[in-house]
Amino acid sequence: MLKEVIATRYIAPLREGGSLPGLVEADDLGTYVMKFTGAGQGRKTLVAEVICAELARRLGLRVPGLVTIGLDAVLGLGEPEQQVQDLLRSSGGTNLGMDFLSGALGFDPLAFEVSGEEAGRIVWFDALVNNVDRSWRNPNLLMSQGDLWLIDHGATMIWHHNWPGADASATRSYDASDHALARFRPDVAGAAADLAPRVTEELLAEVTAQVPDAWLVGEPGFDTPDDLRRAYARPLLARAAAVHERVTGIEEGT
Repeated sequence: MLKEVIATRYIAPLREGGSLPGLVEADDLGTYVMKFTGAGQGRKTLVAEVICAELARRLGLRVPGLVTIGLDAVLGLGEPEQQVQDLLRSSGGTNLGMDFLSGALGFDPLAFEVSGEEAGRIVWFDALVNNVDRSWRNPNLLMSQGDLWLIDHGATMIWHHNWPGADASATRSYDASDHALARFRPDVAGAAADLAPRVTEELLAEVTAQVPDAWLVGEPGFDTPDDLRRAYARPLLARAAAVHERVTGIEEGT
């Protein structure tokens, strides 16, 4: 399971995110970007963040470290801004935190170079999880000390909003024409040859086990959190084998 910490101080809202994440300090003296269960997108966004980030990490992609953050709702009582106060008060309990990359810069595809190999690995991964939020308009990529980091995976695995159609999602294509890395001639086929065999039932069980039970209980149609974990894994396992053949809108590198 993810490391557990307790929020001790709310520092500031981060207005770049649509869900109004916040910068917080925790009892381990770490600084984290915190995403809240009380935000408009709800706990499914946090589930997607954990599964995608932990899967990406195991596939060798760079993602900030994750923790669960316990929040006492009274922490919001002293906040002067009503929107922030309401968010904190509605998010008591277990929330999600990711390591704050101090000094990181937002990725600009016109200012930074990315190899076709690295671009291919990221495009392949985004196709696997059906990430619709890595466009040149909003890359959700950071540059830190010369390395490219992936952030914000809440808009992935959209099949979890309609479980009856989830298994059919494995055959859906992925339009990468607006992808932030499309211009770098991503070697998607090369990435698939390396990464697809690694996406096994065992790996996905390990990844989905990182999601706290509190974010999984009560989902209609599922008796236990483990039933829901297996439902998350099935489309990913089925999709991994051939999703590279259904990536459209880019000119691949060689």
